[in-house]
Amino acid sequence: MKILIVEDELNVAEVLRRGMIEEGYEAEVAYDGQIGLQLAQNGQYDLIILDVNLPLLNGLELCKQLREKDDQTPVLMLTALGMSDDIVLGLESGADDYVAKPFRFNELYARVKALTRRKKNPISIPVADGDKSEFTNKFTLADLVLDFDAKLVKRSDKMVQLTAKEFSLLEYLAHNQGKVRSRLEIAEAVWGLNFDTGTNFIDVYINYLRNKIDKNFSPKLIHTITGFGYVLKISEQ
Repeated sequence: MKILIVEDELNVAEVLRRGMIEEGYEAEVAYDGQIGLQLAQNGQYDLIILDVNLPLLNGLELCKQLREKDDQTPVLMLTALGMSDDIVLGLESGADDYVAKPFRFNELYARVKALTRRKKNPISIPVADGDKSEFTNKFTLADLVLDFDAKLVKRSDKMVQLTAKEFSLLEYLAHNQGKVRSRLEIAEAVWGLNFDTGTNFIDVYINYLRNKIDKNFSPKLIHTITGFGYVLKISEQ
């Protein structure tokens, strides 16, 4: 299998290159975003390891441009330690998973194996019963309306603007209305990745969604079940 490493820190790039070769992969390195984009668009890679902070073209924009061209090569994003914003932006730009710097190689390699397995066996979002019309493909709960085909969301007849991942998250919760879903289940279903319990990007996304879906409306629909996860339902008074 062939991996593209886009990393401008020479020491980090060399550690990654050697490590991947030792594990039996072919590995190619680009030291700036523009070269990385050219290689990614012209080569056949099984995985791209992509740093966020790159000269000439940052990793977020690089990943976004690939996804705009419908390139579905798995992308493992390297982010700064503890930078939740980088994580969220990376996933929004189309990255499949992330590892925070500094990282241990065995941790990164585990993510690499998971993503290459995922490429061979894509994960689909499970669909459970909900209040959805067979003919209009819409879901309703209280005054919340989701149109799955048109990708539209309304609350109290007001349009709610969601990003693609926010919509996917809400769609998953809607398909599982009334069922508590753990962070692991959400991460695997919506992002198709193995979830690192030491990170909080699921909580970040839930907060984003709450600010748009629940903050200025009643009743509240997105609920935290402490120790278990999240559920979409009408709260019991």
